[in-house]
Amino acid sequence: MTSPVTPESGKGPRRFTSGPFKGRSLKQHILRRLILVLPLSLLMIVLAKSGFMDRLVDQYTFKPASWFDDTALVRHLRQQVTHNGMTGDRPDCLLFIVNGNSPPTATMIDVMEKHSGNCPNPDASLPKLFSLRVDRVAARVETDQGTPGQFHPVP
Repeated sequence: MTSPVTPESGKGPRRFTSGPFKGRSLKQHILRRLILVLPLSLLMIVLAKSGFMDRLVDQYTFKPASWFDDTALVRHLRQQVTHNGMTGDRPDCLLFIVNGNSPPTATMIDVMEKHSGNCPNPDASLPKLFSLRVDRVAARVETDQGTPGQFHPVP
Protein backbone atom coordinates (compact mmCIF):
# COMPACT_ATOMS: atom_id res chain seq x y z
CA MET A 1 0.00 0.00 0.00
CA THR A 2 1.33 3.45 -0.86
CA SER A 3 1.44 6.41 1.47
CA PRO A 4 -0.87 9.33 0.55
CA VAL A 5 2.05 11.74 0.88
CA THR A 6 5.21 10.88 -1.01
CA PRO A 7 8.17 12.93 -2.18
CA GLU A 8 8.35 13.54 -5.91
CA SER A 9 12.12 13.41 -5.80
CA GLY A 10 14.77 13.12 -3.20
CA LYS A 11 14.80 16.87 -2.40
CA GLY A 12 11.47 18.45 -3.43
CA PRO A 13 8.53 19.28 -1.19
CA ARG A 14 6.17 16.54 -0.19
CA ARG A 15 2.93 16.61 -2.19
CA PHE A 16 -0.42 14.96 -1.79
CA THR A 17 -0.84 12.28 -4.45
CA SER A 18 -4.52 11.49 -3.96
CA GLY A 19 -7.69 13.09 -2.72
CA PRO A 20 -8.93 16.67 -3.11
CA PHE A 21 -5.46 18.11 -2.38
CA LYS A 22 -3.68 16.25 -5.19
CA GLY A 23 -0.64 18.17 -6.41
CA ARG A 24 -0.62 20.60 -3.46
CA SER A 25 2.17 20.65 -0.91
CA LEU A 26 1.46 20.78 2.81
CA LYS A 27 2.87 24.32 2.94
CA GLN A 28 0.49 25.44 0.17
CA HIS A 29 -2.42 23.78 1.97
CA ILE A 30 -1.62 25.56 5.25
CA LEU A 31 -1.16 28.94 3.51
CA ARG A 32 -4.50 28.62 1.71
CA ARG A 33 -6.22 27.84 5.00
CA LEU A 34 -4.59 30.84 6.69
CA ILE A 35 -5.60 33.12 3.82
CA LEU A 36 -9.19 32.04 4.44
CA VAL A 37 -9.26 31.89 8.24
CA LEU A 38 -7.36 35.06 9.22
CA PRO A 39 -9.60 37.60 7.43
CA LEU A 40 -12.73 35.84 8.72
CA SER A 41 -11.37 35.91 12.26
CA LEU A 42 -10.52 39.60 12.02
CA LEU A 43 -13.98 40.33 10.59
CA MET A 44 -15.66 38.55 13.52
CA ILE A 45 -13.55 40.49 16.04
CA VAL A 46 -14.44 43.81 14.39
CA LEU A 47 -18.15 42.91 14.28
CA ALA A 48 -18.12 41.88 17.95
CA LYS A 49 -16.27 45.03 19.08
CA SER A 50 -18.56 47.33 17.09
CA GLY A 51 -21.67 45.88 18.75
CA PHE A 52 -23.12 44.61 15.49
CA MET A 53 -23.22 41.02 16.73
CA ASP A 54 -25.07 42.09 19.90
CA ARG A 55 -27.69 43.93 17.84
CA LEU A 56 -28.06 40.93 15.53
CA VAL A 57 -28.51 38.52 18.43
CA ASP A 58 -31.05 40.88 20.05
CA GLN A 59 -32.97 41.14 16.78
CA TYR A 60 -33.32 37.36 16.49
CA THR A 61 -33.89 36.49 20.16
CA PHE A 62 -36.23 39.30 21.29
CA LYS A 63 -39.73 38.18 20.30
CA PRO A 64 -43.15 39.75 21.07
CA ALA A 65 -43.59 37.41 24.05
CA SER A 66 -40.29 38.70 25.49
CA TRP A 67 -41.97 41.98 26.47
CA PHE A 68 -43.52 40.08 29.41
CA ASP A 69 -40.27 38.39 30.51
CA ASP A 70 -38.25 40.73 32.76
CA THR A 71 -34.90 39.09 32.00
CA ALA A 72 -35.32 39.27 28.22
CA LEU A 73 -36.72 42.80 28.44
CA VAL A 74 -33.79 44.06 30.53
CA ARG A 75 -31.31 42.43 28.12
CA HIS A 76 -33.08 44.15 25.20
CA LEU A 77 -33.22 47.52 26.98
CA ARG A 78 -29.54 47.28 27.97
CA GLN A 79 -28.60 46.81 24.33
CA GLN A 80 -30.99 49.55 23.17
CA VAL A 81 -29.84 52.11 25.76
CA THR A 82 -26.14 51.62 25.00
CA HIS A 83 -26.63 51.45 21.22
CA ASN A 84 -28.76 54.62 21.06
CA GLY A 85 -26.13 56.61 22.95
CA MET A 86 -28.37 57.33 25.93
CA THR A 87 -25.37 56.59 28.12
CA GLY A 88 -21.65 56.30 27.52
CA ASP A 89 -21.26 53.55 30.10
CA ARG A 90 -20.46 49.96 29.27
CA PRO A 91 -23.49 47.64 29.27
CA ASP A 92 -22.15 45.68 32.25
CA CYS A 93 -21.90 48.91 34.29
CA LEU A 94 -25.64 49.56 34.10
CA LEU A 95 -28.14 48.25 36.63
CA PHE A 96 -31.82 48.01 35.70
CA ILE A 97 -34.24 48.00 38.64
CA VAL A 98 -37.71 46.79 37.65
CA ASN A 99 -40.63 47.94 39.79
CA GLY A 100 -42.64 44.73 40.20
CA ASN A 101 -45.74 46.57 41.46
CA SER A 102 -46.25 48.55 38.25
CA PRO A 103 -49.09 47.65 35.88
CA PRO A 104 -48.20 46.02 32.52
CA THR A 105 -49.14 49.21 30.68
CA ALA A 106 -46.67 51.37 32.64
CA THR A 107 -43.86 49.28 34.10
CA MET A 108 -41.24 51.57 35.62
CA ILE A 109 -37.56 50.64 35.29
CA ASP A 110 -34.83 52.75 36.88
CA VAL A 111 -31.46 52.73 35.11
CA MET A 112 -28.61 53.09 37.58
CA GLU A 113 -24.87 53.49 36.98
CA LYS A 114 -22.70 50.99 38.87
CA HIS A 115 -19.50 52.21 40.50
CA SER A 116 -18.01 48.94 41.66
CA GLY A 117 -15.75 46.18 40.39
CA ASN A 118 -14.52 46.90 36.85
CA CYS A 119 -16.76 49.95 36.41
CA PRO A 120 -15.34 53.50 36.62
CA ASN A 121 -14.96 55.26 39.99
CA PRO A 122 -15.27 52.17 42.23
CA ASP A 123 -16.84 53.91 45.23
CA ALA A 124 -19.81 51.48 45.45
CA SER A 125 -22.40 54.17 44.68
CA LEU A 126 -25.41 53.75 42.38
CA PRO A 127 -26.40 57.10 40.86
CA LYS A 128 -29.68 57.08 38.95
CA LEU A 129 -29.27 57.99 35.27
CA PHE A 130 -32.90 58.01 34.15
CA SER A 131 -36.15 56.04 34.26
CA LEU A 132 -37.85 54.00 31.58
CA ARG A 133 -41.59 53.51 31.34
CA VAL A 134 -42.44 50.34 29.43
CA ASP A 135 -45.88 49.65 27.99
CA ARG A 136 -45.60 45.89 27.59
CA VAL A 137 -48.97 45.50 25.86
CA ALA A 138 -48.23 48.13 23.18
CA ALA A 139 -44.49 47.20 23.06
CA ARG A 140 -43.44 50.82 23.63
CA VAL A 141 -40.63 52.33 25.73
CA GLU A 142 -40.45 55.91 26.98
CA THR A 143 -37.71 57.65 28.96
CA ASP A 144 -37.38 60.72 31.15
CA GLN A 145 -33.73 61.28 30.25
CA GLY A 146 -32.94 64.99 30.37
CA THR A 147 -36.44 65.87 31.61
CA PRO A 148 -37.08 64.09 34.93
CA GLY A 149 -40.75 63.20 35.35
CA GLN A 150 -41.68 63.99 31.73
CA PHE A 151 -41.53 60.94 29.51
CA HIS A 152 -40.84 60.91 25.78
CA PRO A 153 -40.20 58.04 23.31
CA VAL A 154 -36.77 56.42 23.34
CA PRO A 155 -34.72 57.58 20.32
